[in-house]
Amino acid sequence: MADQIPALPLRLSAEEAQVTALVGDAANTASYVLDGATVAIGPLGTVIITEAGDWGPDRSGVWNAEELRLFGPAPTSLTERLTTRTGRDGTDGKVLPVHLMVRVEDGFLYLGVGRTAQVSQTLRPGQDHYELTRAVIQFQEPLSKPLLDRVRPPAAPVNLPGMEWLRHVGNDRSAALEQFVTGWHPATETPDIPPTELMTEVIPDSLRRLYRLAAQRPAVLGVQNSIRPPSDLRVDERGEMLVFGVENQGGFTWSLWWPLHQGERDPIVWFLDDTETPIAEQEPLSGFLLQFSLFEASMGADYLALPRSQQLTAQKVDQLTEQLLPVPLRPFWPWAPTRFYVAPGLVLHVCEVDGGKFEAWAGATHRTALAPLADAPVEWLRFDG
Repeated sequence: MADQIPALPLRLSAEEAQVTALVGDAANTASYVLDGATVAIGPLGTVIITEAGDWGPDRSGVWNAEELRLFGPAPTSLTERLTTRTGRDGTDGKVLPVHLMVRVEDGFLYLGVGRTAQVSQTLRPGQDHYELTRAVIQFQEPLSKPLLDRVRPPAAPVNLPGMEWLRHVGNDRSAALEQFVTGWHPATETPDIPPTELMTEVIPDSLRRLYRLAAQRPAVLGVQNSIRPPSDLRVDERGEMLVFGVENQGGFTWSLWWPLHQGERDPIVWFLDDTETPIAEQEPLSGFLLQFSLFEASMGADYLALPRSQQLTAQKVDQLTEQLLPVPLRPFWPWAPTRFYVAPGLVLHVCEVDGGKFEAWAGATHRTALAPLADAPVEWLRFDG
């Protein structure tokens, strides 16, 4: 448990003297070792020290030019320092600074004061306080490219999901879906959906295939919006439509007319919002499920590229997608017609919004997959490459 992590007095080496100057009297300073980080808490402030390197999405370290990520479990004292509500010294209400440093080959490199942008906590059984599990600390100023390369050295090349699936989109969408899904999502060891359950559902073949893929890859059913698992499939209250897809806040659903017409292999997908007027998706179920999978892959990716402006012009979209391949499907999602562009390990979706403007979101399986977007002439809100 976090509060049982031992507090160790700082030894005053040259580097630790540097830390003590920032946090206060060494006698009143405690340090804690977390996953990939050391944290010093003192009367003048807090110092977070991570190791130089690209450690992936689940270990503390510099994540991109804008933020550092910290992973717990962490002691309550650190949680209090990182939250606005209690991150004060308790006397004059002054907010105590959180200093960010990275251990490099010749000592500690100071990156400035950070601001807590996000904190995730959990209440463990038998405890009466929340434990920090993850925090996102933003730099006051984005790191320059040379500085970022020093504290988070460029990643070595990795094997990225291939593009073979794309050539099947026009003639064999089941193959395209399977190849994309198996390339993007690693399989788990234990199926989450019993195969016997899949065989008893009277559902279209393309949806059945998605369920088989999801048995060892549960993320296939969605992280933003979701495809209902077989056990949750329901016909609507009128008995007319089989509701199989749901928006994350319940704002709309995707359905099939029910029962299916005899011999109908690739039924129309109907989008239904609170107007209760069904709108046909432009692609039938086989194409829709591929679009859904592409959308959810980009939304749920660990590595993102998000333009700062969500009112892009058509010219900016052309520049953004210049190094990518378009997926040859008609637009997805009637609320905001959406097209997809891809590269190995990368999915970018572009939504058309009011006034002929566009929003874009890219997700990747690894930060190196974002390379085709690195030189795009857009200002990034977040770029994990």
